[in-house]
Amino acid sequence: MTSDSSNSTMSNSDNSMTSDTNMMEAGYSKGVIVYSDKEGDCPYTIQVVGSDAMFDPVNLSENYKRAGEKIWFTYSPLRMMNRCDKANPVNVDDIKTR
Repeated sequence: MTSDSSNSTMSNSDNSMTSDTNMMEAGYSKGVIVYSDKEGDCPYTIQVVGSDAMFDPVNLSENYKRAGEKIWFTYSPLRMMNRCDKANPVNVDDIKTR
């Protein structure tokens, strides 16, 4: 098997731009996990990158409960009372580390 090195001329920034575009086209949002131990705050929220939107993921896996974790995620809004003031409750449909 031979390998064609001409395909590997993309720089890392080109690869990440392509990846970002592909993920957004697939319906994913770019987010960062935010941790808070303040009374009345949700312990883990997702800050949407480039937006003021904050989400309270009611089903966030333990694997992603790390402050500053950069993620791609899809979600469904939930019709329930907010568990904290700063974030709207959502169900995380899919999540990936970025």
